[in-house]
Amino acid sequence: MDPDFLPEAIDLDRPNIARIYDWALGGTANWAIDRQYGVQAVQAFPLAKTLARGNRDFLGRAVRYCLAQGITQFLDLGSGIPTSGNVHEVADDYADDTRCVYVDHEPVAVAHGRMLLEEAGDPERHAVLHADLRDVQDVWEGALATGVLDPDRPICLLTVAVLHFLPDVTGVCEAVRDYRRLLAPGSAYVLSHATETGVEGEELEQIRRLVKLSERSSSPAISRSLDEIAAFFGNFEVVEPGIVPVGEWRPEPGAATVPLASVVGGVGRKPGGQDDEGSRSA
Repeated sequence: MDPDFLPEAIDLDRPNIARIYDWALGGTANWAIDRQYGVQAVQAFPLAKTLARGNRDFLGRAVRYCLAQGITQFLDLGSGIPTSGNVHEVADDYADDTRCVYVDHEPVAVAHGRMLLEEAGDPERHAVLHADLRDVQDVWEGALATGVLDPDRPICLLTVAVLHFLPDVTGVCEAVRDYRRLLAPGSAYVLSHATETGVEGEELEQIRRLVKLSERSSSPAISRSLDEIAAFFGNFEVVEPGIVPVGEWRPEPGAATVPLASVVGGVGRKPGGQDDEGSRSA
């Protein structure tokens, strides 16, 4: 990481989750404090890097599933620092008319996202917003103002490995509900989230140590039950195989699955016709 690259408002006093995740995936947009925390995280949860990669692979499979269903627009909330396998990279490998808006509040994630898109993106199809995903009105209006997304067509909303850093008291449940209401019928919602439900033995002990360790970071983690995670989908129809460990969600034939249950993922589709969750007006 270039020490001269210090975006405005960057916090180097505490390890940052977006930068730690970048480190776990082999990226370079992180600092010594993040790497030190990452080493401690692996000591607490030896398969932490494996789980990070498994979550990233789930993201790719979920994006490809949505593309196969005819959804070519993506709004990635809490997108993090761009490393290999970004949403727009996966989508562009599938078709050349896909569109993606990334949203994150971490300055390094936003700065690197913009650098990446300047070098290898298409300004008519890709954009990055510096915003807090809980500010639904600002995010939605900002995403539409880019000209990248068409709100009258289905959009895939993503919150991958981000909601477990936002407890209920922050208003995150209401924010996700409001995004669901704004999406056109036929849209999709992709989610992954940490949980202790169904986790046993050594893995349960390790995930609890990791959650405890996260209290030292800029974004302490929480765990939600499967029922609490399912509630984020509202009236969306969760597609098969449901909300399952990320390594078990439609794995590629012959691919090794991640043998961990502490992060689950799923994809939901918004029913067509009448929206029983309310108006779509912004």
